[in-house]
Amino acid sequence: MTHATTRPDPTDRGGPTTRFVLPLTELGRDDLASAGGKGANLGELVRAGFPVPDGVVISTDAYAAVVAHAGLEPAAAGEDGAALREAFAAVGIPGALRESILEAYAGLGSGPVAVRSSATAEDLPGAAFAGQQDTYLNVVGADALLDAVRRCWGSLWTERAIAYRARRDIAQDGVRIAVVVQQMVVSEYAGVLFTANPVTGARDEVVVDASSGLGEAVVSGLVTPDHYVLDAAGSVRERKPGRREVVVRGTAEGGVAHRSGEEHVELPDAVLAELAALGRAVAVHFGRPQDIEWAYAGGRVSLVQARPMTALPPPPIRLSRIQRFTGPQFVEMMPVRPYPMDVSGWITPGIGRMVKRMMAEIAGLRFDFADVLPERDGVVDRFVPPQPHPTAKVLSAPARNLPRIRRFRAAGWTRDPRFTRFDRAIRELSALEVRELSWPELRGLPHRAHEATDLVTDLRVDYLPRVGIDLLRLRVLKVLLRRTDLTGLTLGTRSRTEDANRALAQLAAQVREDGRLRTAFALEPQALAERVDEDPAFARFRAALAAFLEEYGHRETASALLMSAPTWGEAPATVLGMVKVLVEDARPASEDERAARAEQRLLAHPLVRLTGSGPRVRRLLVDVRAGIALREDTHFHGTRALPVLRRAVLEMGRRLTATGVLSASDDVLHLRLEELESLDDAATVVPAEAERLRAAVRSRSARRAELAGVPLIAPAVLFGHRPDVGDALVTGTPASGGQATGPVRVIREAAEFGLLRSGDVLVCAYTNPAWTPLFQRAAAVVVDTGGLGSHAAIVAREYGIPAVMGSATGTATLVDGQVVTVDGDTGRVRTGAAASGTLVP
Repeated sequence: MTHATTRPDPTDRGGPTTRFVLPLTELGRDDLASAGGKGANLGELVRAGFPVPDGVVISTDAYAAVVAHAGLEPAAAGEDGAALREAFAAVGIPGALRESILEAYAGLGSGPVAVRSSATAEDLPGAAFAGQQDTYLNVVGADALLDAVRRCWGSLWTERAIAYRARRDIAQDGVRIAVVVQQMVVSEYAGVLFTANPVTGARDEVVVDASSGLGEAVVSGLVTPDHYVLDAAGSVRERKPGRREVVVRGTAEGGVAHRSGEEHVELPDAVLAELAALGRAVAVHFGRPQDIEWAYAGGRVSLVQARPMTALPPPPIRLSRIQRFTGPQFVEMMPVRPYPMDVSGWITPGIGRMVKRMMAEIAGLRFDFADVLPERDGVVDRFVPPQPHPTAKVLSAPARNLPRIRRFRAAGWTRDPRFTRFDRAIRELSALEVRELSWPELRGLPHRAHEATDLVTDLRVDYLPRVGIDLLRLRVLKVLLRRTDLTGLTLGTRSRTEDANRALAQLAAQVREDGRLRTAFALEPQALAERVDEDPAFARFRAALAAFLEEYGHRETASALLMSAPTWGEAPATVLGMVKVLVEDARPASEDERAARAEQRLLAHPLVRLTGSGPRVRRLLVDVRAGIALREDTHFHGTRALPVLRRAVLEMGRRLTATGVLSASDDVLHLRLEELESLDDAATVVPAEAERLRAAVRSRSARRAELAGVPLIAPAVLFGHRPDVGDALVTGTPASGGQATGPVRVIREAAEFGLLRSGDVLVCAYTNPAWTPLFQRAAAVVVDTGGLGSHAAIVAREYGIPAVMGSATGTATLVDGQVVTVDGDTGRVRTGAAASGTLVP
């Protein structure tokens, strides 16, 4: 269908190239520009033979003509929504256009109609715009119809629609709106159906929400609908009755009325089966899962809207036993969806390469993060728990590792020449001023950081086998001595993480000594950071904080996998939040003392004394502690590349923004590192290449926005469907034994560390080494993700506090201040105090 490219004249009825009112029968999916998303999709359904009420579309040309005729065009390019809506509500509709609309209305029988907005930027993949523009049901009479059309035009400029377009980076001055007018279906039942399960992502299920009366009650959330999950054959798998709080019915004079108290009658199974069949056919026709609005009246189903499903999780996968073990350990390292730059700039060539090499060179296993984080449209689509595959090198692993075990002892790893080379290289890179580098130098900086990180990988490959053997020896010893419950043997191990914790404690001590500074610490972390930075009275503390950040500022705030997240040095409020925890509560008994007591218990065992094994046990403990320090410290040093990478990538983004290639410097996170490396210079990017980069940013940004509410993996897939456990509020994997009771404190990010108090039950979505100070204060810990080998589980066992990992819903179910008992032996969290007391570690 062709349309005029010149501005249409609303005083005529439209020539052969400009028609203001178009029958649905003449429209299809390619007519988005003239019919808007809703109108184009409905026309496509009609053409394909689906049951759609008869109707017409008042085209976007009509909207543009009215805007031009009324002089609204300049304002339409702005964002003064209220003024525009008022202007459209009172706008005069030119005679010829008015005649065309009323003539079409007569062709529909001049009876009740539904009038729906249909913008050019709605009902699209990744941008549904559901509910952003207006719909008017049971419109009766010519005047009411014209008024509804005006209000639909004006609804293009509601605050919510303007904000939605801004979030999706859709130009405000480039949108138009059409209006769909259809014969009204006086429905007995109505609702929505999804041709894939919107919660689990299952493509072999159809989900139907239904209620009596008009579908407005379901779509607007006025009613708890009947909920059905059907299989591919249309049989009901799950049935949950609604509550019928209200039923929306049309009135004789036009408009709708809300009624209550109607008898609850469910939709017949035969109609559900018909809906499922229609839905599947629509999905096949459009080539992707659909979100469909439907109505049922007089024994007939009608489809009144169809749009692509957005925010749809990937299809669920069946996990192996290995994946059920590895998944919880890895997923806690991905608290948010990685950006394309995270994957291409750090995960694949940096930390992911480290894991890949360790798996291959130590164990002979094949592992690739591309399998773990598959991408779609340039964006990470889901998390697939790793399942390393054995290679022929598995058989030779003992021969490879035996020389390493004999030669490389953890206590001496920092004297290894490779560490010296790494330290020198990373210090040189960190000292570079990125703004002074040429583009080729800047472009090569990430690769140099990756090369330096590879030296840490070399060290891990050689030293970790001995660490594993020493940990295994200690485990066997505790089993033989029946001391498996003995914890704290490795507390106080002098690792760089422990050094950071001690430095934080020193900062906290300085705060406690200064009354004015301590008063300032009542502020929220961000406000506190601003106060510390500006107040001359805090110069001494400011210098101490700067020294701390110089030494430890490269640490990650979110995850070692994410270069997109700021480091401690860039987010000092995070560090001040940790200091605040330590200020509020004095540091507990020395970890060294607890470790010494645990060691004495082990050495005092009769079998150790009888065999004279004390010296060998002491040497083993020294080796184990050195190994744990190596494991922590190689993580610590491995992440020293993060600030280098961030500065380089963000500087490239800044330069591309300055030359007009990008809109904002952090848009660079939506690009891939190789896309930046392919540019000769930010100042000489040719227009075609610049547009290609901008298009990549737009599409990937839209895809990320579409997936914003979709988890990387559904908890039910990762942790399975747990059986009913009676009075438990939350269940998970028991990861550190004992029971403890206390008030819940949900900590969602590092900036909230200062909210935790001694004796609180720490509830969080994930942890990393930066969270360690919180374990000194928490009575127990409950984590949405993770497993027995996760950071939180290991630290909890060392501190002797109960831990439940992989709760999946802890942060959503438990609320601040709620008193609960955490049972680390059974993995259950119950309300109130334990029957046997409030603390049973």
